[in-house]
Amino acid sequence: MKRALLLLAWLLPMLASATPVRIGSKQFTESVVLSEIARLDAMRAGVDVTHRRELGGSSILWAALLHGDIDAYPEYTGTLTRELLRDVAPDAGIDVLRTRLAPLGIGITDSLGFSDTYAIGMLETRAAQWGIARISDLSAHPQLRLGFSNEFMDRQDGWPGMRASYALPQTQVRGLDHTLAYRAVADGAVDAIDLYSTDAEISYYRLRVLDDDRHYFPSYQAVFLYRLALEKDAPRFIATLEQLAGQINVTTMRRLNAEVKLDGRQESEVAAAFLGIDGQHDGPGLMARILQRTLEHVRLVIASLGLAVLLAIPLGVLAARLSRLGQWVMALTGILQTIPSMAMFVFMIPFFGIGTWPALAALFLYSLLPMVRNTHAGLIGIPHELRESAAVLGLSAWARLRHVELPMAMRSILAGIKTAAVINVGTATLAALIGAGGYGQPILTGIRLDSIGLILEGAVPAAVLALAVQAIFEGVEHWLTPRGLRIRVLH
Repeated sequence: MKRALLLLAWLLPMLASATPVRIGSKQFTESVVLSEIARLDAMRAGVDVTHRRELGGSSILWAALLHGDIDAYPEYTGTLTRELLRDVAPDAGIDVLRTRLAPLGIGITDSLGFSDTYAIGMLETRAAQWGIARISDLSAHPQLRLGFSNEFMDRQDGWPGMRASYALPQTQVRGLDHTLAYRAVADGAVDAIDLYSTDAEISYYRLRVLDDDRHYFPSYQAVFLYRLALEKDAPRFIATLEQLAGQINVTTMRRLNAEVKLDGRQESEVAAAFLGIDGQHDGPGLMARILQRTLEHVRLVIASLGLAVLLAIPLGVLAARLSRLGQWVMALTGILQTIPSMAMFVFMIPFFGIGTWPALAALFLYSLLPMVRNTHAGLIGIPHELRESAAVLGLSAWARLRHVELPMAMRSILAGIKTAAVINVGTATLAALIGAGGYGQPILTGIRLDSIGLILEGAVPAAVLALAVQAIFEGVEHWLTPRGLRIRVLH
């Protein structure tokens, strides 16, 4: 035992040092590019770094940093002052933020050299037609249709505060994905959208950026947040982050965004060119990517489904045996099914962090209702005469359940498991939003980059997997159902 403990004590520092630094990024191009720049620069300095891409919005990345699920990510000072640290002044500088963040175990770099503030944009032709040049001009046009990113709709520094500050009367306001909002305003589906001042699409779609004449939006200096423990555990990584301060101006950032969004180049390629690094490749090929995503997706589905079977079938049996308890069980599992999928994934983050575990928890909860309901329905649907016959034969309650009731309810139970499996295959695509991978990753990237090919790279395999799962369960149902209970169709 003593030798084992000594060996473990010798191995732990080696294992700790082997753990790579984890950089996160939000679900928009600029964040991914900045994280790739930091990753490649750190790797050039000899630091082992991984990039967990497109993990969602600020709240998810912030929670992941606080919980230690990631070690660093690019953020903006205005987001910190208006959304994440609401006890500091909106115009607080980086020194003030550094003092405020230190007790949380979080560090902050100096500005990377540019501010990516929120803005409101309209098509130049439409803005000229209605004489709109400032945000305050919108108040004279209550009929305007506004389309804002979903995060902007709910943030304190977004639509709620802007509407109050400018007394805007518009009622036709909808939430959109930030990337899709540009296409919506170009197609005339909405009249005005929120922008980031470094977005490449501003010039591409010929948008007019409205003047923030009441100075509502604060400065959004780009910075990196990181865990202070890295100053001791990975000092070379912190040094690379600090060296990026002041190296990227607005023009450069807009150009880097354009190279990804408009020219179709890979983020890693763009980041490598900025750093002057040669030999950056596009990564694994199409089939290798599909195989990797398939393994991630199948792992999520099988694990969540297996855990759900262990709980759902006993719950279904209890619900069938105890009618009053059954009403509560069915009601509670039904409520779980009504919670929106994205909300369920986000709800799991405070308990499990980001990555595979919160995705498994959410998919597990979504699997319960079909299994519980079908187990309950299969058992209560057994004719009363058959139950009495089994009791007359002197079978115990457990023997009746095992040898009579469950076999007769098998078709219904398997149908519930099959339904849950197919639902999980589709719902698991959202797991990419919290860093669990799967087919959702290329779909999210395709939406962000407006790439039909990437969207199909995730959507087509997901559809094929759903059909395969359905076929497999139909075969399993035929195999497990007792021969005497199988329904044969005579021709």
